[in-house]
Amino acid sequence: MFVAKSTAERELEVWDCLAAVSDPELDEPITDMNFVESVRVSDDLTVRVEFRLPTYWCSPNFAFLMAFGIRNEVMALPWVRGMDVHLLDHCLGDEVTKGVNSGRPFHEIFSENCDGAVLEEVAEKFLAKAFDRRQEVMLLGLEAQGKSTNDIVSMTLGDLKQTRFTGEDELRQLPRYLDIVTMKGLASADQDPAFPTWHGDRIAADDLRAHLGRLRSTRINMEFSGALCRGLAESRYKEVEVGPEGPTLVDFIAGRVPPREASRDVR
Repeated sequence: MFVAKSTAERELEVWDCLAAVSDPELDEPITDMNFVESVRVSDDLTVRVEFRLPTYWCSPNFAFLMAFGIRNEVMALPWVRGMDVHLLDHCLGDEVTKGVNSGRPFHEIFSENCDGAVLEEVAEKFLAKAFDRRQEVMLLGLEAQGKSTNDIVSMTLGDLKQTRFTGEDELRQLPRYLDIVTMKGLASADQDPAFPTWHGDRIAADDLRAHLGRLRSTRINMEFSGALCRGLAESRYKEVEVGPEGPTLVDFIAGRVPPREASRDVR
């Protein structure tokens, strides 16, 4: 018996899709970063997603990549009949919104609005960082299990798939690491080396410590950027509770009401 899905169920499906879209610089889901403002599904099965970034001047590269990631993931749902993506409170919000909803090729829109940047080169740069971040988690997790250097650098993809991890970070990153090495063609068969470099080279046992040092540098940079983004977003979009009569003068003086609340409530 066919049972139609409720609007709430469809909206939850959309939220699940959005968890697959990452901030390209941080390799963190936009849902975890609280970038998604709202999800709405209309009666005609058109989905509207509104998202916002930590600052008014966040890089257009990031904004366009996330906007098109949102569209691609949601449009993959079989019941979706149309899609509207809206970037709020951003210096290029109108350009991103019009571009992603125009139906024009992504690379054309991206180049026009991002100083002639080549989409493939920008995406490759961020993928390389994501690869480093995910691989480091797996390597450190194996070291924590007592695996020797030789065991780690000689491990195959099949070996890695059979390894049991218990740490939260390792369990989260294992499927993401497998996805990226497969997508890039760095490893696909079970007998392939599990830990190639981004350029497809094998890691020698003597080079593992230096390799991990480079991965650590990438992680520290990404973690710093992530902490900065979260702090800026929290400061810009404060969630406040005000009385039934609206914010008082004390609320404004104490900084408990963000600018967008002030502009809406002050007459």
